[in-house]
Amino acid sequence: MEENFFERVYKVVRQIPDGRVTSYGAIAKYLGAPRSARMVGWAMNASHGMEDIPAHRVLNRKGILTGKHHFEGTNLMQQLLENEGIEVKDLQVIKFKELFWDPMEELA
Repeated sequence: MEENFFERVYKVVRQIPDGRVTSYGAIAKYLGAPRSARMVGWAMNASHGMEDIPAHRVLNRKGILTGKHHFEGTNLMQQLLENEGIEVKDLQVIKFKELFWDPMEELA
């Protein structure tokens, strides 16, 4: 049976290392669906309760924690990132470009 889009997204997200972040668009591009960043976001939203999906490491293209309202508690997404040594200020990852994990390069 062929994997659906969400399952393909989860396969990529599981490979993002601790202390690194990526974007919805980078995942969509890697999966050959460059216009599907929003669908990647939907996949992240649907992954709640899936312990093996580090959804907190997936941000928008500017490094902003746009998905934070989908996490329990006020600052859980930010706390999870900070626990991995990622600095966040005003809901944006500091040094986003340096911490960026590009699946096109990393999973080539």
